[in-house]
Amino acid sequence: MKASRYKNIAVKIGSNVLTRRDGTLDVTRMSALVDQIAELHAAGMRVVIVSSGAVAAGRSELRCITGLDSVSARQLYSAVGQAKLINRYFELFRDRGLACGQVLTTKENFATRRHYLNQKHCMEVMLDNDVIPVVNENDTVSMTELMFTDNDELSGLLATMMGCEALVILSNIDGVYTGDPADPSSRLIPVIEDGFDASGMISANRSTLGRGGMATKYRTAAKLASEGVAVMIANGKREGVLTSLMGLGPEAPHTLFRPSPVAVTGVKKWIAHSEDFAKGVVRVNAGAAEALLSPSGASLLPVGVESVEGDFEKDDIVQVVDPQGEVIAWGRVSLDASRAREAVGSRGKRPLIHCDYLYIDSSAKSPFVP
Repeated sequence: MKASRYKNIAVKIGSNVLTRRDGTLDVTRMSALVDQIAELHAAGMRVVIVSSGAVAAGRSELRCITGLDSVSARQLYSAVGQAKLINRYFELFRDRGLACGQVLTTKENFATRRHYLNQKHCMEVMLDNDVIPVVNENDTVSMTELMFTDNDELSGLLATMMGCEALVILSNIDGVYTGDPADPSSRLIPVIEDGFDASGMISANRSTLGRGGMATKYRTAAKLASEGVAVMIANGKREGVLTSLMGLGPEAPHTLFRPSPVAVTGVKKWIAHSEDFAKGVVRVNAGAAEALLSPSGASLLPVGVESVEGDFEKDDIVQVVDPQGEVIAWGRVSLDASRAREAVGSRGKRPLIHCDYLYIDSSAKSPFVP
């Protein structure tokens, strides 16, 4: 069998791929995708699935329910739909001699390094024993203010956590276009180079069944590419799309976000996706901002800090803000808030944030660099 250039991948399957127009599960499409994942597994690849579709599946079973607010409806439909969805996956994989297991998570489970590594260990044990993880956000308990934007965001976090070389985002269109995909003049963009900003071309339209749209897919893809992960956005309804993208079949239309050649460490990847959990703000002077944004990188020393805001503990995540008020980085602090305030402006002190625990926003640019 032909070998793929990737050994570890994550595959995000969107709601519009897994459901028919009437909102019911498209079992034929699910079966075709499971066939392809089984083929990838046979080729020696480790695959993590991030699957949407639970809320849609639950809604199709409970059509007569009315009068619920949006949170209650999501919880109810998710509770019913998760059971329906994982049962279908389990049967389809079992028919192909494979086992799958369900992993339900919430955004809070990624807030601390300990919880993050615990989830990683769980899925590594599954993969080591030839069990394919099927991951979804646990909408039954997730609070609105602490939910993932959508499963695109979750898939990006999981891809970095599991050390995947590639993330495939399957939607109901072929990739990123130069305009609205419905406009005949729009063209598919086959490759987006690392550092190139194509966000102005993205349509604001959202999925009719999921929470996301192409804008969130683009943000996730661009961020992962900057961390050294290849990202492909493609149409999950095309026959053989997964095997094609992995080089095991004829090429399918898609958009590739070419990864940065500079890999990011596992700790920095966790920090990069922890911005929503920042417990404080560290404001730095112009000299410190320039040093942090320089190509060589630097640790953040107390002498470059102007002020400290918030109530945080040692090893918490904080934002780093430049004199213009822009967030330029996130990092894990070596001191709690009170000791950090005492150290502000001091010379000869240990770094407040060591460069090994500092993630620079790839979109940030030093005002001193033309």
